[in-house]
This record gives sequence, structure tokens and C-alpha cells, in this order.
Amino acid sequence: MLSVNGVTKRFGGLVALDKITFDVKKGEVLGLMGPNGAGKTTLLNVIAGEHAPDEGTILFKGHDITRLPPHKICHLGIARTYQIPQPFVSLTVRENLLGSTVFSRRMKMSEGAALDDQIFGLTGLTEKKETLAGSLPILSLKRLELARALAGRPDLLLLDEIAAGSTEADIPRMLAAIKEIRNMGITIIIIEHIMKVLMGAVDRVIVIDKGVKIAEGKPSAIMCDNKVIEAYFGA
Repeated sequence: MLSVNGVTKRFGGLVALDKITFDVKKGEVLGLMGPNGAGKTTLLNVIAGEHAPDEGTILFKGHDITRLPPHKICHLGIARTYQIPQPFVSLTVRENLLGSTVFSRRMKMSEGAALDDQIFGLTGLTEKKETLAGSLPILSLKRLELARALAGRPDLLLLDEIAAGSTEADIPRMLAAIKEIRNMGITIIIIEHIMKVLMGAVDRVIVIDKGVKIAEGKPSAIMCDNKVIEAYFGA
């Protein structure tokens, strides 16, 4: 579904991504790991079109999206969440979802309303449909961020620390939500620092450190990799 080939991104003299290469299969849940500042969010930004890479190419379902703007990439079927939720604060939860549904995939209002009901249930926002987004607490805003991304019915979903701030009791619900999203036929790339969420959700992990891919494999193997241990804890 997605092929990232030799992607490099520089910010002045800082090399944020250095020749990153990997593929994502349809239906897969891929995890991205790495210490703070490793380049994980920059990688999502490049895939979503918010930053153009300085080198390399990105193919999505066979289409070259390397230098497409974000709105065109969204229309092709890629959606994302942000670490800091970015809702329309003066709109209700329902209006936020309806806007994403209609404009992300250019659906009719009636079609969007029907799709949103399923997403309300999945994200636990059913009782907050008519609440203004600006009045929601942070965990509900995180759920709304996920709901808005899902409302456009993406083929590929990029999740950036969607479980941040969750309690121990929230983790099973988050894992169940990711499983249900996958069952909807959506491929997922997830950045997450809560290891119980990451290890419980993904098929494969890629580890980035200082912009370089240092490891790739099954979660159990990655957690025993000396390069990964050194990246997180030092030599």
C-alpha cells in the first residue's frame, strides 16, 4: 500500500530523516519507535504532505505522492492525527466529524451522517455529539482527533501518540479500538510511547534514531535488539 524509498528531510543543517526506506502492506499495523527527537513525527509529516522530502520518493497504492499537497493526499485516502489535537473548537463534536467526512472524501451530507454514527461508538463520543469541541477535556479531545481522522474513511491512518495521557484502564479500550479500525480494512502506522499499546497492537516495528532506521522486525525481536536498547538507554 505504501512504499517509502530513500526519504531524506533536512531542516537547515539538521538531517531529520536520513534515507529512510520501508514498505507497508495493506491491512498491516506498523509501529514506529524511537527516542524523542528521532524523526518519527517528521516521517508522518512527510508521508502526509506537510513537508516535502529533499530526497527519495513515496508511493501510495502505486501513485507517486512525494510532492503532493496535504489536501490531495487526504483525498487519495491518507488521514492522520496530531500529538496536540486540532479540532474546530467552535463546532460541536458531530459537526467536526461531519466536516471531515464530507470534505476528506467529498461525500454527501446524508452519507456522512450515517458513517459518523459508527465512529461515535468506536471512539466513545456518542454522549458528546452536541458538545462544543473547545469544552472537551484532553482525553476526549484525543478521541475526537481519532474520530475526525476516521470520518474521512481513509485507507491508511497515521496515528501520532493517540494514547498519550491514557490511564492503565484506558489501554484495553485503545487496543480494542485499533483492532476494530483494522477490521474496517484500514491500514495503520502508529507512533506510540506507551509500550503496552504499541506492542499489543502492531505486526511489525521500525525503530528510528537520529533520523536513521536502526532496526525493523517483530515486536518481540525489537525489544531485545542491542541497537534499540542503546538508543533508549545508552551504551
